[in-house]
Amino acid sequence: MTEGQHERPQPIEVRPTREAIVDLDAVRANIETVRRLTGTDQLIVVVKADAYGHGAVPVARAAVEAGADRLGVADIREGLALRDAGITGPILAWLHGPDADFAAALSGDIELGVSSVEQLRAVIAAQQGDAAAAVQLKLETGLSRNGASVSQWPTLFAEAAEAERAGLIRVVGLFSHVSNASPEDDAAAARVFEQGLDAARAAGLTPETTHLAASAAALALPALRYDTVRVGVAVYGLSPFEPDASADGSSTFTAAALGLRPAMTLRATVAAVRRVEPGAGVSYDYTYRTDRPTNLALIPLGYADGIPRAASGRGPVVIGGRRYRVCGRIAMDQFVVDVGDDDVRVGDDAVLFGDPSTGAPAVEEWAEAAGTINYEIVTRIGPRVTRTVREAR
Repeated sequence: MTEGQHERPQPIEVRPTREAIVDLDAVRANIETVRRLTGTDQLIVVVKADAYGHGAVPVARAAVEAGADRLGVADIREGLALRDAGITGPILAWLHGPDADFAAALSGDIELGVSSVEQLRAVIAAQQGDAAAAVQLKLETGLSRNGASVSQWPTLFAEAAEAERAGLIRVVGLFSHVSNASPEDDAAAARVFEQGLDAARAAGLTPETTHLAASAAALALPALRYDTVRVGVAVYGLSPFEPDASADGSSTFTAAALGLRPAMTLRATVAAVRRVEPGAGVSYDYTYRTDRPTNLALIPLGYADGIPRAASGRGPVVIGGRRYRVCGRIAMDQFVVDVGDDDVRVGDDAVLFGDPSTGAPAVEEWAEAAGTINYEIVTRIGPRVTRTVREAR
């Protein structure tokens, strides 16, 4: 270096204060695992609700790379957002309000789940040009949500067949959903679904795909797999089963036993550390008071970020490889952890959940602390939390 020159300072990596790290390699591996476990001809990867909070666009791309035959979304806007991101291939959207823009969906080559005769007619009316609209007929088989009821089937199938012959639509699929209430309830739904398939075929429809099973039924009930399964939560490395789902109390249906790897790690940076004396009240309502001199670490995540207030006093956190619990109320933007005399400093990582094989708490621990399910914990993570995508390739 010559005289007068100064060495350029090296950039310092600054990690986000709140961060959800999404492992796309885990997503791909989970898709391969599910395909191996189910053995169906086709696999629909569900990326609704921003891919269960993981980021719809990167997860959708990874899913297509991993061989997903279709992507599943709840509404048309979710499907069009994927198209705007340059994602090609079949996308199925199945939940439509009275203001649904079927014309925009058809222009974006979105397959439409049709749950009633009225929706079928609206899709046909929105069809423009020479290309037939791709639809999948959703049948009500006992869940009492969206789907055409048995009384509608004769009209629905007859009008769909007529529109197909006229080149206005293509009925590419028939599908439904099960309750997961019990194997018996799901088998009863499957019998109704079979009746619907028979009636559709009798009307002249020949769908290329039929699907009834989402993650739980796909993994546990082979008879409900048909030629296609729709997989959501399992793609993200989480088990769709309650912890006590096995009748014998075994761990057959845990994520680890199924070979699934959690794809999201939620962390934050310790924002402050405060030394307090015995009897110090912590957070709103003073539901926690210290019983000794101790250090309190402030974590800048709260219920505005999706951290459930119901997990106050119970949610697990790992800092520096040691495990703690939330103390006191979880507030809108922050919560507190009592770390005793441990050497916890501002800037340290606080991990709320991730892959348990790395020592992180499991999502299910937060679900249990909040009295909910793992689906809700990951899906509710809010927009203030930075999504960081990581992959080996």
